[in-house]
Amino acid sequence: MVRNGTAGLSSADFFARGRARLGFDVPQALLDPDVIPASGDSGTDRMLEIISREQPIRPAAVLIPVVDHPEPTVLLTQRSPNLSSHAGQIAFPGGKIDVTDASPLDAALREAEEEVGLDRSFVDPIGYLDVYGTAFGFRILPTVARVRPGFTLKINAGEVDDAFEVPLAFLMDPANHQLHSKEFRGMERSYYAMPFAERYIWGATAGILRVLYERICRP
Repeated sequence: MVRNGTAGLSSADFFARGRARLGFDVPQALLDPDVIPASGDSGTDRMLEIISREQPIRPAAVLIPVVDHPEPTVLLTQRSPNLSSHAGQIAFPGGKIDVTDASPLDAALREAEEEVGLDRSFVDPIGYLDVYGTAFGFRILPTVARVRPGFTLKINAGEVDDAFEVPLAFLMDPANHQLHSKEFRGMERSYYAMPFAERYIWGATAGILRVLYERICRP
């Protein structure tokens, strides 16, 4: 059951809502610099507009793997501290979309296999969330997916330090969504953080989880 903050929404209802509310049409904002991904925060929207004029778009795809346990969880990674960007941060499996990828979904599945060895035969894709823009010029398209339990992971130490699961109920409880602010060129922009035990989930990962809550779980 997905309980906290979702009025007793069951895992079956969560996946059913996802299938009803999401799809696989690729949003224009993924590739068009003139289309600014809406964040709901005016400072962040302004930041994304500035970034889109100053540097090329960097399209990326991530997988939101919701593991269908009796109490569902979300599979997350701890990035290697040796990476050139977002080193050591908590993230979804994913990365840049290559020209050889047939779709953003294909890129997300490939990256999940490469980073943590998640076999795509365990993954049942549900649909895309909205495009999420970052201050580094990334346009991230998340794929929500139901993951069948029983998989075995194989961590790629060059990219990932660890992989772990967090209860979906915790992540979908708005009481756990801390809202912080940061200055960008004199403008205040907001970002989310969702600390869980010793893990500090924040930035794009927390922001995408907030979008997941608003699209699927918000009453």
